[in-house]
Amino acid sequence: MLHPVVLSGGSGTRLWPLSRTLLPKQFLSLTGDQTLFQETLLRLKGLPDLAPPIIVSGAEQRFLAGEQLREVGFSAGAHLLEPIGRNTAPAIAVAALSALERDPDAVLLVLPADHVITEIGRFHAAIGAALQAAVSGKLVTFGMVATSPETGYGYIERGARLGSATNVFAVARFVEKPDAARAAEFLRSGGFYWNSGMFVFRAARYLEALGKHRPEILESARAAWQTAARDLDFIRLGEEAFRRCPSDSIDYAVMEKTADAAVVEADIGWSDVGSWASLWQVQAPDSAGNVVQGDVHVDGVKGSYLRAESRLLAAIGVEDLVVVETADAVLVAHKNAAQRVKDVVEALKSGNRTEHISHTRVYRPWGYYESLDEGERFQVKRIMVKAGSRLSLQYHHRRAEHWIVVSGHAKVTRGDDVFDLRANESTFIPLGMRHRLENPGPDPLYLIEVQSGDYLGEDDIVRLDDDFKRS
Repeated sequence: MLHPVVLSGGSGTRLWPLSRTLLPKQFLSLTGDQTLFQETLLRLKGLPDLAPPIIVSGAEQRFLAGEQLREVGFSAGAHLLEPIGRNTAPAIAVAALSALERDPDAVLLVLPADHVITEIGRFHAAIGAALQAAVSGKLVTFGMVATSPETGYGYIERGARLGSATNVFAVARFVEKPDAARAAEFLRSGGFYWNSGMFVFRAARYLEALGKHRPEILESARAAWQTAARDLDFIRLGEEAFRRCPSDSIDYAVMEKTADAAVVEADIGWSDVGSWASLWQVQAPDSAGNVVQGDVHVDGVKGSYLRAESRLLAAIGVEDLVVVETADAVLVAHKNAAQRVKDVVEALKSGNRTEHISHTRVYRPWGYYESLDEGERFQVKRIMVKAGSRLSLQYHHRRAEHWIVVSGHAKVTRGDDVFDLRANESTFIPLGMRHRLENPGPDPLYLIEVQSGDYLGEDDIVRLDDDFKRS
């Protein structure tokens, strides 16, 4: 069977301020109603002999990925949690070990969760061609037909045609991201493709190649799989073993070293959406070349990407800009400088700021909270609890809380007391008091939480019992 492996790690720093550590780009709706992660899953429909997908993600995003998986009607064959990012070679190795446990003849279709593909029929045809080569022992990647001299992509030079297939070739070489002159030369030659980062191969064949070329990665991946533990719907890879694993991409670890690399030529409307400029390219512009989303007013604007998330954005007489507004940050950049957004994120990290980590709205497995205001010794949050969900039983060392129900039905545990609250009713949770919030009703519960104390960080939570097994 064909086992899709959806690689869902990564922080998408070039799409800041929308993409952040706790809500990276693969879990955002950037090009339609579904998120990029969901679109990756949905475009699998129609493929024959398809096994449930194997999801590889960080532990921080496990509930986010699980919820989005269910929203589009998928169940994971396995959801593997990496304790730390170690690049694609180890991630694919543990996915291969997982697949082989259920299917000794497993073939993997490895897909990043954050790409755009518009030509689904051609995509399926390319997978069919890749499967034929993979069954014969090839390690197959997909080469995207280059349409411009891009300097942000790696390239693949094709070699001899393989067999009777018209679009499957041996790989002559992989080329690092080129400068503009070399990229233009590659485009003119017609023998180079963009490196997509998608692959098809037999799981056992990949592990064999990894063991030959990077045995230390395979050894660590096996140890992490053998020491993995079940956690609700997830599989936590052995932390000690996985941390020991060298960090390397599949390209460096295997594909550039093996003699069995093959490339399928694919013209499938692909983009890795690696920057705001590339996101502008894959969306339909208006008559002035603008892509506009949200509450945006334009006057004499050309060739720009304008996105408002929380308030009115007005732009007048500008050209070729990226302007992205969120509740706590605004990005203004020339499209030609869009790749440098990651430098802003690095500056935020160096300055010990938090705008690269989370939005003012932070999603949790039970719902979300949203920061409304904060100051010296106080913070105000809006909290939504999903129907049937509850927060952990907990207490705080350094803060007290006042809860006011806006709508819905709240079941409150406060010390030894358990009672109900409804709209316009409230309660006070003293510092150090054991407490829990639950929504027993059929509708979302909304409330305002006012925190007061000398420290209001999220790490001042001592969990005594938790449905989601968080520490």
